[in-house]
Amino acid sequence: MTRHTDESPDVLAKLHGQIAKDKDNDSTETGSFPVIRRKPKRVSLNAKSTRARLYSSVLVTMLCALLGFGYVIQLNNTNSTYETMSEDELTRLISETSSQVQKLEQRKSELTSQLNSLKDTADKNAKAAEIAKQNAESNGILSGRLPASGEGVVIRISQGQKQDIDASILFTLLEELRNSGAEVIEINDVRVITSTYISNASDGLDCDGTILKAPFVIKAIGDSDNLQNAVNLAGGVGSRLEVKYGATVSVKSSQDVEITATRSAPQYTYAHVIEQ
Repeated sequence: MTRHTDESPDVLAKLHGQIAKDKDNDSTETGSFPVIRRKPKRVSLNAKSTRARLYSSVLVTMLCALLGFGYVIQLNNTNSTYETMSEDELTRLISETSSQVQKLEQRKSELTSQLNSLKDTADKNAKAAEIAKQNAESNGILSGRLPASGEGVVIRISQGQKQDIDASILFTLLEELRNSGAEVIEINDVRVITSTYISNASDGLDCDGTILKAPFVIKAIGDSDNLQNAVNLAGGVGSRLEVKYGATVSVKSSQDVEITATRSAPQYTYAHVIEQ
């Protein structure tokens, strides 16, 4: 009995030792058995992209829902505000709104009046500028500073066969044309103005300092029939040029007589403009 009891602990100790050795032999670190590790799964790019789009869609949907929810709350709050206001508060609000509308209408009326005033002023200024332009053109034509064109006649007078054409008969012709409504006159490229003079000279006729010689070409702008009758009138200046001086006179009507000769603006020594 004693022997059996002594051997039992030895057997148990050996058994435990063998179990421990077996555990050591089964360990993956001894190299007895190869260690097999799973490779991490590779996620494809398409899957990542799909998930990203899904997350984005969900996020956008949530944002839209939040915005809609906020708008509904705001609308409800506004309606609730009006609903909770007392009758006096609503009356005061309507009165203030009506007052603001009246002020805006008054301001609109003032601005409209100002706009109409500006338009009237602009129209008056434009009309004044147009009148000033017309006056400047008229004065420029009458004073000889500007060229002119229009309906009129062209008169040609040849050298006198019986005697030389003198200043008196030519001046008479100019006066007849003026009396018949000639607005602009030119003789041999000399512009005739209110102060024009013609005098006899040894080598021809002196017209405002320019010597004129036959043949004489006179251009006049005005009613062509009246001007033509002034020259061709029986016993008139045209007849005297032909009979007394032996000159040939021709008158040609035209709808486009051009007078290009101009004069410089005269310098007045004694006359001055009256300031109004």
